[in-house]
Amino acid sequence: MERRIKKLQDLLKEEGIKAFYVSNPYNIRYLSGFTGTSAKVLVTQEKAYLITDFRYREQAESQCPDLEVVIAGGSASQDSPLAFIKRTLNAISCDHLAFEDEDVSVASYMALDEALEIDLVPFSGAIEVLRQFKDEEEIALTEKACEIAVQTYDFMLNEVKVGMTEIELANAIDFHMRSLGASGVSFDTIVASGLRSAMPHGVASQKKIEQGDLITVDYGCYYQGYCSDMTRTFALGDPGAKLKEIYAIVQEANRRVSQAARPGISGQALDAVARDYISQAGYGDAFGHSLGHSIGLEIHEAPNASPSYDEAFQVGQLITNEPGIYLEGIGGVRIEDDLVITEEGNRILTPASRELIIL
Repeated sequence: MERRIKKLQDLLKEEGIKAFYVSNPYNIRYLSGFTGTSAKVLVTQEKAYLITDFRYREQAESQCPDLEVVIAGGSASQDSPLAFIKRTLNAISCDHLAFEDEDVSVASYMALDEALEIDLVPFSGAIEVLRQFKDEEEIALTEKACEIAVQTYDFMLNEVKVGMTEIELANAIDFHMRSLGASGVSFDTIVASGLRSAMPHGVASQKKIEQGDLITVDYGCYYQGYCSDMTRTFALGDPGAKLKEIYAIVQEANRRVSQAARPGISGQALDAVARDYISQAGYGDAFGHSLGHSIGLEIHEAPNASPSYDEAFQVGQLITNEPGIYLEGIGGVRIEDDLVITEEGNRILTPASRELIIL
């Protein structure tokens, strides 16, 4: 955490910002390691404070050795959080406070403005840029979350049965990931079977899974704060020639992206690897979403792989590789992997089979 705080402080110095009020819970965790639900972080050019209340004293002192833990607002003898911030800013002759304008509500902004009586400077996105580049610990935690997802794929292939509902399968998947050490799911598990597989985000329903259904399952978990995000499509019985055809196209698009992902390629160019291949196969209009996004503390982070994202990937960034084809009234296919960009190219964190498995 010390290294992350130092990078942020260097940025504050470059921007001429004396103090930064961090309110986004994911950014608080990134800077401090704190997993409680009530805290703010104040970063000056020289110090960093985690401001919380009495309930979290022991947790904060254990989890946040690189920040000064401030217990505020719990009793009449303690400063309120805003009073502590004001006193701290006065001590360094600070006449402004940067804040995360994309996170702070109007009510919170008004409270800051009234209590501090200084200039409030919008400064969203700074920590999110730092979060794009995962260190070794972050990659290891993400890899563990992906390992749980991969192991769960084997489980679901044995668990799925004709007559069970999509929700029943989703619940079994979610519980199994927890049994393997996940703290929770990283988003609502998608199970879309039969004609519903043409819905890219077909959240699990009461539909019963039938013989001959193609089943798309998009799922992931949290492990110590970091996400996995994986999709596989398989069949319960023969799905028919058309769906086998589009499966082969999506599988090849996924393979080409995994070969192409490397430092220096832009998100736009990587998206085009899959999009151009699917278009040449005659299904361009059926691939209606971007190729991928990054993951980390949140399930959707920058950078992205999309037609409009022209920034180049760099070592240490993560990206999902999730091409798909969706045909209304027929069905759909998506195959999704999580990749980490390396000096040599990339490493796939979700090495589950991408072959069409027919049960």
